[in-house]
Amino acid sequence: MSLHMQKQLRHVRELVLDLSADVERAVRRSIQAALARDVDVARKVIDEDHGIDDKEVALEEEVLHILALEQPVAMDLRYLVAVLKVNNDLERIADMAVNVSEQALLLAQKPPIDMAPFIREMAVQVEGMLREALESMLEVDADKASAVRSMDHRVDAHYLRVIDHVETALRSEPERSSQLLHMLAISRNLERIADLATNIAEDVIYMARGEILRHRATSPRDRAE
Repeated sequence: MSLHMQKQLRHVRELVLDLSADVERAVRRSIQAALARDVDVARKVIDEDHGIDDKEVALEEEVLHILALEQPVAMDLRYLVAVLKVNNDLERIADMAVNVSEQALLLAQKPPIDMAPFIREMAVQVEGMLREALESMLEVDADKASAVRSMDHRVDAHYLRVIDHVETALRSEPERSSQLLHMLAISRNLERIADLATNIAEDVIYMARGEILRHRATSPRDRAE
């Protein structure tokens, strides 16, 4: 590999690191805003999303430039293809964080509602999945990425509990339907963040091993379904 190519790949890694940090911070803040009814934090997440969009575009342009001019092969090619896919997933995760923040703003306008404890547990799981997925990407660690894939069913289980909770509460407390539906929307966006973190983990496995895992089941239960 030429020194020029090495320099370009280092620059791509720096761009990925910068974007990843922004997205992880957006998710963390959006959860804080939802759980603490923090309007200022919610607005900050929404306002800063434009910067994340700009970084996503800049990273894509840099990778496409390298692919067009350098024609990389083998591991370098897999790395750049995976970065393109991860880049898209990171931008979508940031969008989910904005959605959570928008729901937090709406919730803050209503009388307080007790957020179901398992939403907090779900948020912890989602933040952990995202953190591990991003670390696996930066380290190109397929084993850590595989561990992320195995965590997704836990978040799905929390989401199903939220749905059951909201359905029950809607029948017993119809006057709080608005807050309950906002809470359901928050949990749905958290579940989508977990799915996207799983996508990133699968892209890391492709990056490291050349193995495509999209659409493969992650547990015996999934295969049965």
